[in-house]
Amino acid sequence: MAAVGTQVRQGYATDSTVVTDATEVQAILDTINDADCRAILDVTGEDVLSTKEISELCDIPLSTTYRKLDCLTDVGLLEETISIRRTGKHTSEYYTRVSDVMMSVNATDGLSVTISYSAPPN
Repeated sequence: MAAVGTQVRQGYATDSTVVTDATEVQAILDTINDADCRAILDVTGEDVLSTKEISELCDIPLSTTYRKLDCLTDVGLLEETISIRRTGKHTSEYYTRVSDVMMSVNATDGLSVTISYSAPPN
């Protein structure tokens, strides 16, 4: 069955976000440091994909894929949409909104991360 609509969960800026909270910065850096998370960001860069598609493309077990998707969406590196189907079975789909992640260190703010966002895929 084809999707009849898509609902996007909004919550992230469309241009860029600067993160200075030490706990949040560490969560972002830990996520980026994870090879599976980087693979997911890579495959979701041009297409909106379901969890199963991501699992297959990245050759990651489905249970691990769910955990990695949670981490990526929690830190704002991945966006989740809901594909609404006539059958009543709604599917979560994901895409990367991030175009750049930049880390900065200065005497005033300490460590910060700037996340730049791009337009969602069509």
